[in-house]
Amino acid sequence: MAQFAQLPGIARLLLLTQLAFNVGFYLVVPFLAVHLSKDLAMAGWAIGVVLGVRTFSQQGLFVLGGALTDRFGIRPTVLTGCVLRIVGFVVLAAAEDLGTVLTGTVLIGFAAALFSPAVESALAAQGAALEDRGIITRTELFGLFAVCGEIGAVTGPLLGTALLGVDFGLTCSAAAAVFALILAAHARWLPRGARDERRPLQAGWSDIARNRTFLLFAAAYSAYLLSYNQLYLALPVELERVGAESALGWMFALAAVMVVTGQIPLARWARTRLGATRALPLGFGLLSLAFAVVAAWAPWTPPPGPFGLAPAVAFVVLLTLGQMLAVPVAQDLVPRLAREDNLGSYYGFLSSAGGLAVLVGSGAAGGLLDLAAQPAAAAAVPWLFLAALPAVGGLTLLVLARHYPNENRSH
Repeated sequence: MAQFAQLPGIARLLLLTQLAFNVGFYLVVPFLAVHLSKDLAMAGWAIGVVLGVRTFSQQGLFVLGGALTDRFGIRPTVLTGCVLRIVGFVVLAAAEDLGTVLTGTVLIGFAAALFSPAVESALAAQGAALEDRGIITRTELFGLFAVCGEIGAVTGPLLGTALLGVDFGLTCSAAAAVFALILAAHARWLPRGARDERRPLQAGWSDIARNRTFLLFAAAYSAYLLSYNQLYLALPVELERVGAESALGWMFALAAVMVVTGQIPLARWARTRLGATRALPLGFGLLSLAFAVVAAWAPWTPPPGPFGLAPAVAFVVLLTLGQMLAVPVAQDLVPRLAREDNLGSYYGFLSSAGGLAVLVGSGAAGGLLDLAAQPAAAAAVPWLFLAALPAVGGLTLLVLARHYPNENRSH
């Protein structure tokens, strides 16, 4: 809170935006499948299509949203994203058929594809200026960004659970109201920014295509998003193996508490003591170790009582630590790899690369995870496969380290 109070108004607005953004998002999206199944009586295939379209319209289109940010500027892109998400939630609140649900879902997803790269670009520019003034490092600012996002991600489902008992339409309306507040705040305080010339839409993409260091960085870093996504895919399988499915909520709470309480000091330590050349490989090493620990236990019959949860707890702790260590450093490194230009395109490309990795890798992992449902020698196979991906990513980032720009901006 002391760090937050020292920040100028625009930086605080961007951080609070991430908190509110996640509150509005998690009010609705975690409960969408339940609504489609119970309230609208949709078939499983239709629910799968809706959820897949939502993921693609968000994660897959980040690369387009980032390019639009560079083309038209941060302010109009953020405001347009807010408007689209408000409309999307209103449409979803009234939807009673698959076509209307898909329309609302696409609007909600594409809104994030516009909104997120623009906000990250603005935060990167603010972080550079604040670091030069000695107020806060950009890595620590992105650490605060992660904390605010985590608070929103915890608060949203709690509010959504309370409202879901009343009406899903009311939940969507509440989410739309949250984004109306975000829209009003950005319309009032987000600076317009001087843009003397409009860049062609493909300018950022062309720059990325020539930046081989960043392309390799993005490919290696995409293993992070795939790994962290296993909290939703692989962790439930392990909990089912040990007969503790009901502990899933507590595992998410553990991850949230770790981020909220430990992200800032860990980001500061990573920035000042390790630097990107060591923090990124170490973070990815922890991601790999998280899966390796479960692989070592998976073939054996779990011990009775709470001891059976030990692999799952170790998995969550190591995975969260790896994320906390690597992500703020990487978000600070992206603008330096981009030479502080075309930031929307670069952040958008990075997110879309991660989304593609999740789409491909989770499909492969999902097929293998059937082996992990029961204790057997083969139960370790999916976990070892998942451990190998961040290990390869971390080694690649270590090899790339000599190409990283100078990390010392002002000291």
